[in-house]
Amino acid sequence: MPGRTLTTRHLNRSLLARQLLLARATSPIEDVVEQVGGLQTQYAPSGYVGLWTRLARFQRPDLTAALEERRIIQASLMRTTIHMVSRREYWRYAMGVRRARQEWAARLRLLPPEAELQATSIAFRAALADGPRTVKELGGLADGFVGNLGLFVDLVRVPPSGTWERRRADRLALAETWVGPVDATEDEGLVHLVRAYLRAFGPAPWRDIAGWAGITTSNAKLAGQSIELVRYCDETGSELVDLPGQPIPDPDTPAPVRFLPHWDSTLLVHARRTGLVPEAHRPRIFGPRNPFSVGTVIVDGRVVAAWSVRHGRVAVDWFENVTAEDRRAVETERKALEAFHA
Repeated sequence: MPGRTLTTRHLNRSLLARQLLLARATSPIEDVVEQVGGLQTQYAPSGYVGLWTRLARFQRPDLTAALEERRIIQASLMRTTIHMVSRREYWRYAMGVRRARQEWAARLRLLPPEAELQATSIAFRAALADGPRTVKELGGLADGFVGNLGLFVDLVRVPPSGTWERRRADRLALAETWVGPVDATEDEGLVHLVRAYLRAFGPAPWRDIAGWAGITTSNAKLAGQSIELVRYCDETGSELVDLPGQPIPDPDTPAPVRFLPHWDSTLLVHARRTGLVPEAHRPRIFGPRNPFSVGTVIVDGRVVAAWSVRHGRVAVDWFENVTAEDRRAVETERKALEAFHA
């Protein structure tokens, strides 16, 4: 039976705490990336800004070094979107989402015939056997199917590709070569997805866990059967699940100003229940006229502005009025982010 009722404000502060947005962490980069459920990085600088806003004393070379040393791995994972995850957790993520990604591509008829797919997969593996190759080098093998072949051949994006200095996702390697041999099963991966989501974004309903991972709700629930869970309900009476011992701060806990990068996972619809993005502002952050998202500014746990870099300066575009004290706090953080970009 569901336990106590959690308000939207409870869920908001829980999200901020687990996403390290109430206080910057001092942990190693790998621990931070694991805590927040990976970083969505189809725009490579997002990983750098996402860590800067969560990790004390973080500098850009720190993440580049972690990528070069293979402590952090970039690959197409949840929802067939590029994410940074730790090397320790890569295979659990990859195995957990593999079948769902393949079925998605098959439904949309994005794949070549089976015989062609098998032949091209073999050719891909042979081409990558001696080390990373660029997308341009690989593209001729697949006749336009290079992106979707990553659903059947586990590929990772390797530096200098996908770094602050070289942002294009244009250099790939075989995951079993770059990361190491597969060390997880599909079932272990599905369980990991549920745990990772609740650790980073909980408490949550099953549909939000599934939506973030890109798997079915039924598979999320099935994986959850092997996990010890606690249950709450939201203000509508709907069930929320969580891992035991996770933080649920007082709803009046102060929330500092934070600048979030493009496509930060806290802003996506799977976290809508937290009220982080006022619905009136959502079309200004995501939408058909702005398909790549924008950087955002949060004050007291809600988005109040967007930010962008113009001619070397960080500019803030306000969505609503805030107090003079909050404006001063935003300006302090803006200057720090501008220095980070310099």
